[in-house]
Formats: sequence, structure tokens, C-alpha cells
Amino acid sequence: MDTIEQIQAYKLSEEEEKKEILRHYRALLRVLKQKLKPGDKMLLRRAFEMSAEAHKTMRRKSGEPYILHPLAVARICAEEIGLGVRSSICALLHDTVEDTDVTLEDIQREFGSEISRIVDGLTKIANVMDANSSQQAENFKKILLTLTDDPRVILIKLADRLHNMRTMDHMKREKQLKISSETVYVYAPLAHRMGLYNIKTEMEDLAMKYMEPDTYRYIAQKLQDTKRERTRYINDFIRPLKEKLEKTGLVFEIYGRPKSIHSIWNKIKKKGVAFEEVYDLFAIRIIVDSIQEKEKEDCWKVYSIITDEYNPSPERLRDWLSNPKSNGYEALHTTVMGPQGKWVEVQIRTKRMNEIAEKGLAAHWKYKEGKDDESRFDQWFHQIREALANQESSSLDFLQDFKTSFLAEEIYVYTPKGDIKMLPVGATALDFAFSVHTAVGSKCIGAKVNHKLVPISYVLKSGDQIEIITSAKQKPNSEWLNFVVTSKAKTKIKDSLKEEKRQIAEDGKYILQRKLDGMNAAYNQQNLEEIATFYKINSSLDLLYDIAVKKVDLKELKDFTVHGDKLIAPRPAKAPEEKTEFNELRPSSKKDNELIIFGESSDRIMYTLANCCKPIPGDDVFGFITAGEGLKIHRTNCPNAARLLANYGHRVVKTKWAKNKEISFLTGLKIIGLDDVGVIHKITNLISGELRVNISAMTIEAKDGIFEGNVKVFVHDKDELDNLVEALLKLPGIERVDRYDTE
Repeated sequence: MDTIEQIQAYKLSEEEEKKEILRHYRALLRVLKQKLKPGDKMLLRRAFEMSAEAHKTMRRKSGEPYILHPLAVARICAEEIGLGVRSSICALLHDTVEDTDVTLEDIQREFGSEISRIVDGLTKIANVMDANSSQQAENFKKILLTLTDDPRVILIKLADRLHNMRTMDHMKREKQLKISSETVYVYAPLAHRMGLYNIKTEMEDLAMKYMEPDTYRYIAQKLQDTKRERTRYINDFIRPLKEKLEKTGLVFEIYGRPKSIHSIWNKIKKKGVAFEEVYDLFAIRIIVDSIQEKEKEDCWKVYSIITDEYNPSPERLRDWLSNPKSNGYEALHTTVMGPQGKWVEVQIRTKRMNEIAEKGLAAHWKYKEGKDDESRFDQWFHQIREALANQESSSLDFLQDFKTSFLAEEIYVYTPKGDIKMLPVGATALDFAFSVHTAVGSKCIGAKVNHKLVPISYVLKSGDQIEIITSAKQKPNSEWLNFVVTSKAKTKIKDSLKEEKRQIAEDGKYILQRKLDGMNAAYNQQNLEEIATFYKINSSLDLLYDIAVKKVDLKELKDFTVHGDKLIAPRPAKAPEEKTEFNELRPSSKKDNELIIFGESSDRIMYTLANCCKPIPGDDVFGFITAGEGLKIHRTNCPNAARLLANYGHRVVKTKWAKNKEISFLTGLKIIGLDDVGVIHKITNLISGELRVNISAMTIEAKDGIFEGNVKVFVHDKDELDNLVEALLKLPGIERVDRYDTE
């Protein structure tokens, strides 16, 4: 009887699932309604059926049918990115070639070459990005090759990643960490660069939810708690503006929106303030309905009305009307002093600008039709193609360069003739010189910025006018690599240094050839490698260079034996090596090394705590297998975490703390407060007396009525540290208590 009921229940749920899938499909159709041309509906239906059929036996980690994922990605493409029918078809099919029996040929036959090409690009990305490979950076390079081919590939991939981030609750912790860091490291900056601000913001917030859950919950709760008073404040702020704007006859919308949790957290960290002191928890947005010819005029009109009502902060005006960002973003931002002495950011845009701000690249192309000027987006793609053409650089260098050159915020500077050039934030006079021409960069000895002489390492600011000074005697040197940030400058400097090295190495080649002739050994690659290995030098070019500059003198060659014309290096006598398998490593005797359980093999692995973030028990941590120092434990909010997890996800080991009350860990607290009589006594009395926590060191400095104390204490775990911080904050006159990592 039970079995029949179970079968009926299963059938019912199967029926319900079918209804659910159809509901999602119809929702996608509704979003695309305006864009459907004759025949589109049939193609879309065919793609949906093909995908549903291919994925019919597959389920997501949450247990729901897999087809709901491609449907959700297609809907994000259409609704949140503003892509059309063809992109939605590609989104529906994006996992079929990789995960099912459907082939690219099937897709080409059914939907034509354009769609099959995009699906092929998405498959390549899927293969490279989600493999557990150390080739993360190499893969990223491949993704960018696809991007410059057809940017829709990356937009669909961003939609795919966003949906995965939204539905990650059922995944294992280490997978959540790996995907989140990869998202923060690569995808969120890419979304930003594509002009998809909402998606970038949501990705950062979701990544933070998994990487720093406590902080995320704390800020989310605070935002919830202060929602009513924020709404009241926004309404008070908007009321007088609304009245004035209505009198002008402009058609506009005005509303407030909260800042993202991630950006509030960045403010708290950067400015070193408490949540209550972050002044711009929200921004006011004014969207004007203007015809394109009057857009600038109307935006400045609105600006004038706002600054009549509220005093602006002069250094916080951002004019992206005159100089849009290279991702197409146009707006006017100002920060004004609102009621109750609070700073408020106001963003002014037109409807067209708002669509570009929210839909980024897709909207940008919609408005570009019919214009023949090369857009800044196209220039950006052109620069990426240039960087990709240089296959010399190692992939990790490439990823780092890509982040600083192409994903950073940008500044605009002027040439002596008044032309505009966009450069990433942090770019120097030398970066500018290389952006003009390789020959100008290589010969650059200085620059004039706003007619004043500056060194080549001078960091440029938006609006600078720059003239490069060159000399025929100048040539690149390795010091230059320390301050340039653009990919082009780095590549060209490295090329030049390599060329110079080759020329010097010619002398080394001549010296070595004579030596080998005297020994009756051949000058060939095999012998060169044998000598290089003996001297622990990476390549034969480095070996010849070191010989030429007398870093290596070849007297040890007399100990080599010659077999035919082949050299054999003497083998050093070595102490017998102990071979230990990773899982058989014993915990070391260091007391801070016996505290952690890793997955299943709790007590058999040796590890050290990373110096960059000094974890203590109770911190959210992960293990990372380093190349030379075994396993290291990092906090998930360590400054290096995103880079390690994004680039070397395969080396991450699941980690959790064991309960152990015998061992203490040294950590530091920075205490700031009012310099009052007996304040030191109160602090020490609380720490040592009441809470019985051992103090290792303490320094207090007082200046102009404010004291700053640094206390190093031994605690057993994070709970004990949290209790200590809470108790200190309750003392009268104590303003802030922050943890810092001890040396």
C-alpha cells in the first residue's frame, strides 16, 4: 500500500515539477515579449525543449530539476542585462554541450552558426573555469579571447555565475569559498567593466555572505534595524528638491537606494569607523527624461537646484557627463551636506544614461547603432586583443596585469594637443608614454604635467595634461617594472630587457664555447641544461648572461666528466632523505600546531598558521597547501584569501577548529579612547583581573586628550577575544577596539 502511495506522490511531484518548469519558461517569454520577431518563439521553444530533454535526468545540488538553471540564466540575460532572443537561446543551451550528449553540430544544424559559436565559447569557459586546475589564470586568458570574439559570451557567463552565486546554499563550504573568491577576484570586476553595476554589487554581496558570514549578517541586520529612520531621512531630504524640480517643468524620478553591504564594509574598513558613522549608507538618484540634445544641460540644471538647497563638498564632484567612463557610464555625482549634518551622495542621470548604467554593454550597443565613432568599449576590446597577442607573459602575471590594466577604475588625461587618453587609476607618466607609442616609452626620461617637470614615476590624476620628454640615450631598466601598471608598458619593458639580456649573453656564449672546446665537449642544448641545473639556474639564457656578467665563473667545470661529447655534472653527496606522504605527517611539537581538524584525517597533518592574518581558534579559516612550506591556515577574510582561492582552488583543504582549552594564541588589540585619569588601570584591571586573560605586552600613547593603546594578549579562541572586546567597549571613555595581527 505504502509503495502505491509513494508512486502516486512521486507522480504528483513530477507533475508539479513540470508545471514549475513551464511557469519559468512562460516568465522568460513574458520578459522577451517586446523583442520577439516572427519565428523567434518557435526557435526559443525548440531551444527550451532541447535543453529540457538533454538535462531531464539531471538535478542541482538542491534537488530541483537542472533545467531551472538554464531558464534562470536566460531570464537574467533578458531581464537584468537586456540581451535579446538569440542570447536567451544561447543561455538555455549553455550547459548542453558540456554536460549532455548534445553536440555543437546539433546546435549548428538547429540554430545556425552564430548561436553555435557563442555556445562553443561558453563551453570553453565552462571547461576551463570549473575544472579543478591550477591553470585558473591560463583559463582566464582563454575566456578573454572568447570575449573579444563576441562579448555576449561573457555577458551570458556573468548571468550564469550570478545565478550560481544566488543558489549556492546547498554546496560544500570549500566549494562556496572557491566560487566566491573567484567571483570577487575576476567576475565582479568584469561585470563592473561591462557597466553592469547592479550585477557587480550583488556578486560582491553574495561572495561576502559566504566568505565573511558574521560581518555580512551584522551589517544586514544593522541596515534592517535602521531602515525606518533611513526612509524618514530620505523623504525629508527629497521633499524640498522635489518641489523645486517640479517648478522647472522637467520630467524626473527621484528616490533613495541603500548602498551595498560590501561597499559599506569597505567604508568601515577604509575609514576605520563604526557602522553608525558611515555617512553615505544610501545614495539619492535623480533620473531625468530628456531628449539626447538637452541631456547635459538638464543634468547641470538639476545639479544647480540641488546645490542651491544643500551645500556640496567641492572635492566630491564627479563629472562623467563630459568624460564618460570607458564602459559607457555617464552621470553626474555630487556629495552634499543634508539635514542633521549628514553627507548624502546624489547621482544625476537621464533615462538613457540610467539604462546604460544598469544594462551596461547591451544598452551601450543599442544606443550606438547609427553612430560611426569608435566607442570606448571598442577601444577597450582593442587593448585587450593587444595584450592577448603577447603570449610571452606567464598567465598569473597576465591575470594580475589584466586586473590592474583593464578592470581598475580609470582616469582621463590630456595630450599636449588636447586629445583625451584613458588610463587605469595608479598609471604613471611612463604608462602614458608607452600608451602613446613603444618608442616614446622606451626613450622617456621625464615628463611635464600641467607644464611642471615631473619624474617618469609620477602618478597621474584625472584632468592632467602631460607632455613626454625623451632622450636617444635612454633605455628601459628593470626598476621601471616597479611602478608601471598598464599591461602594455610592462610587456614592452620586459621585451626590451630580454633583448638586452640576449645581447650580453652573447659574450657568455663565447666564453663557454671556448671552455667546452678545451674539454672536447659539444656546445649544445643538452650540455647547457646540464650546466644550468648544476648551478641551479633556470634557463640557458640566464646561464649565459650570468657567465657574461661574471656572476658564474666556470671553475667547477673541471669536476665534470665528458662522455663522448656529453657533459656529466658531479652529483653532490646527499644525506638520505626522509620520504613522508602528506597524510602521514605528524603534528609538529610547536604548541600552536595541534589544534585543527582537517576533513577526516584530523591528527595526522602538520601545518602552520599564516603570518599574513594570524588566525586564532574560532576564526573562519581554510587550509592552503603551499609549494615549499606544507599546509598553511588562513582566515577567510585574510587580505590574500581571494587571490589564493581564485587562482589555486585545487590546493584548498577543508578546515575546522577542534576544541582545545590548553593552548593560548597571541593576538593584538588596538584601543582608542579619551585620555582620562586611571584609564590604563581600568583596562589592565579588566583584562588581567576580571577576565583573567594574560597580557604579553602593552603600549599606550596619549596626545591632545586622545589615547591609543596596543595590547598583546594570549587568548584561547575567538569567543574569548570577542568577550574581551565587548567588555572593553563597555568601559567609560573607550571609543573603539580593533583586532590587529601581531608581528
